[in-house]
Amino acid sequence: MALPIRDQLKYWGVATAVFLVVLWFLGDVLVPFLLGGAIAYFLDPVADRLEKMGTSRAIAVLIITVMAILIFVLLALLVIPTLVNQTASLIETAPQLQRSFTNFLTERFPSLLDEGSTLRSSLNSIGATIQERGGQLLETALSSFASLINILVLFVIVPVVSVYLLVDWDRMVASIDKLLPRDHAPVIRQLARDIDATLSSFVRGMGTVCLILGTYYAIALMIVGLQFGLVVGFIAGVVTFIPYLGALLGGALALGLALFQFWGDWMSIGLVAGIFWIGQVVEGNILTPKLVGDSVGLHPVWLLLALSVFGASFGFVGLLVAVPLAAALGVLARFGVDQYKDSLLYRGTGQHGTDDD
Repeated sequence: MALPIRDQLKYWGVATAVFLVVLWFLGDVLVPFLLGGAIAYFLDPVADRLEKMGTSRAIAVLIITVMAILIFVLLALLVIPTLVNQTASLIETAPQLQRSFTNFLTERFPSLLDEGSTLRSSLNSIGATIQERGGQLLETALSSFASLINILVLFVIVPVVSVYLLVDWDRMVASIDKLLPRDHAPVIRQLARDIDATLSSFVRGMGTVCLILGTYYAIALMIVGLQFGLVVGFIAGVVTFIPYLGALLGGALALGLALFQFWGDWMSIGLVAGIFWIGQVVEGNILTPKLVGDSVGLHPVWLLLALSVFGASFGFVGLLVAVPLAAALGVLARFGVDQYKDSLLYRGTGQHGTDDD
């Protein structure tokens, strides 16, 4: 006989409380394991595809590991140093950009920048503030990241955890399935499949879209000669998971930089604008429909709320678990709504007519 609903809610509530307490007290310790699990989850379909091609699971993981090492070495040697240098240069040149922008407004709209005006005072402080605070922000971010995930964790523990989890992924899933409560196993399996479909569509699909668009923006902007093209492409790619924001933010930053760098060269400025227009067309008509799907079930506002809440509550580890928890809570919420609509609480006894009456 199944446990009463009240007892089930009590046990599940205790389990949830224990999970949150562990997340709160052991957050920093769990970071490498969560990162390793995320990487293994992201790469599991690749390993499954290699297995279908005739390789064993161990050989498939070996191939993925070798390719990952090669990509990491390439990034470490070519991309990351350039990205850091361009970011530092952008921060250092912020006062010059501010002065150029002020001169531009002074020449064309002199009444807006009268001596002592609020706009002039604001513009004069922006460049110095960005230079001062920007450098501090970059140093703080790097030091915080280093303190949170030290070199040993980043380069040793995370890859090891990823490899072990990727090798044993299918066996772990089967073992967890055996531990499910027998009365509720079918429902839990269905909910798990729905969560996996939502999460995989967003994480794998949207992650691939961000990577493709960020690479495209960075390479295209550097080809046309934009001075900080790699930084702009990186920013645009990172925030692409929020619809239109990546193109708007990256496009505004790129066009602003292009106006100062290519002023008078309207062909180059038009090329910068065209790069983001092409990116939006490709994303909306090809990448997102093919890689993410038309209905992910993870609304951007819901995702931002989850990132804000879990990030503020649990720090960096909260950001890592925010997306999967948002996907799970979304699926559970839809399941609860469906159950409510099938209940007497919603349908009543049938004595008061229907909605169409």
